[in-house]
Amino acid sequence: MSVERWRRLLPGLWAGWLLCTALLATPAGFALLDRAAAGRLAARMLAQEAYTSLALGVLMVVLERVAGRRGAAAGGSQFSGGLVLVLGALFCTVAGYFALQPMMPAARAGQGPLSFGQLHAASSVFYGLKCLLVLVLAWRAARPAALTPASS
Repeated sequence: MSVERWRRLLPGLWAGWLLCTALLATPAGFALLDRAAAGRLAARMLAQEAYTSLALGVLMVVLERVAGRRGAAAGGSQFSGGLVLVLGALFCTVAGYFALQPMMPAARAGQGPLSFGQLHAASSVFYGLKCLLVLVLAWRAARPAALTPASS
C-alpha cells in the first residue's frame, strides 16, 4: 500500500477508534457494571486509546512529513494543515491523558489543587478536541485526490 493510501486511511480508522471508545465502549461499561468497576474499565480503555493515539499520531506525523516533502518538491509548503491537525491531536493526547490522568487518584482522595471533577472535565475537553481534530483530518483525507492540494 502506498504512503498516500495510508495517509488517507489512518485518520478514518483513528476517528472510528476514538468515537467507538467515547460513544460505545465507555457508556456500555457504566450501563452494565457498578460505578467502581465501570470506572476501572473506562480507565483501562482510555489508557489503551491514549497509547494507540500516540502510535497513530506519530505514524501520521511521518506520513504528513513525507507528503509535505513531496509538496515542497512541487513548489508547496512542507508544513501542511494535516500536520497541524495531527500535532494538535497529539498535544490533546499528552495533555488530556498523560498529564492529567496521573493527578486523578490524588484528586479523588481530596488532595491536590484541582478536584477530581475538574480534572475529569479538563480531560474530557481534551478528548473532545482530539476527536474533532482527528475527524477534520479524516474529512480532509477523504477528499478526492483531484481536490487535495499536494501540500495539505
